[in-house]
Amino acid sequence: MSRSDGVVCHRFAVAMRSSGMRRYHNFPELKLRRRNLRSSLTPAEAVLWKHLQSRQLEGRKFRRQHSVGPYILDFYCPEAKLAIELDGAAHDGVAADEVDRMREKFLGSLGIRVLRFENRDVMTNLESVLLHIRDHFA
Repeated sequence: MSRSDGVVCHRFAVAMRSSGMRRYHNFPELKLRRRNLRSSLTPAEAVLWKHLQSRQLEGRKFRRQHSVGPYILDFYCPEAKLAIELDGAAHDGVAADEVDRMREKFLGSLGIRVLRFENRDVMTNLESVLLHIRDHFA
């Protein structure tokens, strides 16, 4: 976890304790970061987004760069409680694996399932990725 992720997690936890609220989606402190991520999608994110936006996949609404708790998800389908994460080189390594496990544990505690795909899979085998996503709609 990077220092900035740790700061966000800490601020999130403090805000949750002090407010007594159980707000998990789109934490206001992450708004600018979400906006910046939406305006600078990776090539793989842009390709997948073209097929998820405007309810193109099974009529399901997806959001891009949607935050849940201290985490920003690449894509999220609220109706199916399904998160889609695209992994590139930044997700290689032991430290990244630990952060990903923490993220998935937190999301799982909220009933959100996470599907992970590597960027290269989206770029080379998009139909298989879309089929796999379809298979996970409840």
